[in-house]
Amino acid sequence: MTLAVTPDTQVDRSAGVTAPAGFRAAGVIAGIKPAGTPDLTVVVNDGPHDVAAGVFTTNKVKAAPVLWSQQVLTAGKLKAVVLNSGGANACTGPEGFQDTHKTAEKLAEVLGVGAAEIGVCSTGLIGERLPMSALIPGIDAAVEALGTAPEHGLAAATAVMTTDNVPKQAALRHPGGWSIGGFAKGAGMCAPNMATMLSVITTDAVLDQPHLDHALRNAVAKTFNRLDVDGGTSTNDTVLLLSSGASGVAVGPDEFEAALTTVAADLVKQLQADAEGVTKHVSITVQGAATEAEAVAAAKIVAEDNLCKTAFFASDPNWGRIAMAVGNAPTAFDPSLLDITLNGAPICVAGGKGVDRSAADLSGLEIDVVIDLHAGPASATVLTTDLSHAYVEENSAYSS
Repeated sequence: MTLAVTPDTQVDRSAGVTAPAGFRAAGVIAGIKPAGTPDLTVVVNDGPHDVAAGVFTTNKVKAAPVLWSQQVLTAGKLKAVVLNSGGANACTGPEGFQDTHKTAEKLAEVLGVGAAEIGVCSTGLIGERLPMSALIPGIDAAVEALGTAPEHGLAAATAVMTTDNVPKQAALRHPGGWSIGGFAKGAGMCAPNMATMLSVITTDAVLDQPHLDHALRNAVAKTFNRLDVDGGTSTNDTVLLLSSGASGVAVGPDEFEAALTTVAADLVKQLQADAEGVTKHVSITVQGAATEAEAVAAAKIVAEDNLCKTAFFASDPNWGRIAMAVGNAPTAFDPSLLDITLNGAPICVAGGKGVDRSAADLSGLEIDVVIDLHAGPASATVLTTDLSHAYVEENSAYSS
């Protein structure tokens, strides 16, 4: 059975990593966070397959868990993932890498598998060692709490939160008898090439590792890498995809990639909606670019421009700021052909004033920006948010 998966396909946000068969999950309070909130997640793949793929931050400063997970994934297999919030374990030197290794060894020991089959993720403040005296016994508690029910998936999504306000999860049950489910966290330090973001996605579909890896990279390029809250690419960004094969259904690569992209896109919309200080959900589409890469570059520079972002916050249809930002992009176009449309109003036409600014109503939550360069056939969309008082206050009042 073939399902034509579109962005409108129904995604179930009441389910997550435990929706596919073969997975157990838990989220517990280990005492890593001083506040005493959930801070340790474990996701276990019970098989029969243990195929896995991952995509990681492009930041040159990579956290110890990123280096570890990149290393173990060279084998293309994972039995389980352990994730902690409350500390990034980044810029912690050889001792920090040893802490990650000890974390993997502990979970491997409890599960009866090898440490090289364990992925590790961390999120939180950069530059501090993790409290291993809390983390290690927390793994015992998390394994004890493992389960397959929806509440176990929700607990897993909750325990990875840092400045997030709500947990983020999504699942898609294919009528062909297989499923994809996942969670994500991230609210700030979000830019293409991942966000301050951890995501674990599971599936019970049967795929070989090369196709799983290819599908993940394509899906990430179209979804997670098109979110740009503040231009900051984190040290810890990780997306892991695990396949149990428990459905017994072999799925075509294209069909799987379409479904995976749908789930990932929904997770990204949730990340955008819960971004730090957000009051506007902004979608920036650049069309008429010479190449998709140039379209992404132009959209990204508008998404990161503080003058544009403060105008969005003020509901101000200041198209001149958008024109200025696009003009700074490494994108070839003729400025005399530039069109800018805000929430359906052609406010800039052929490089000059279009309809009156009052025609562009930006007072609502959603702002849709369409920029036409008239320079080629390519297009791309980047999601961003506004720059609000709350964003500044949240990121200046405390370390996150």
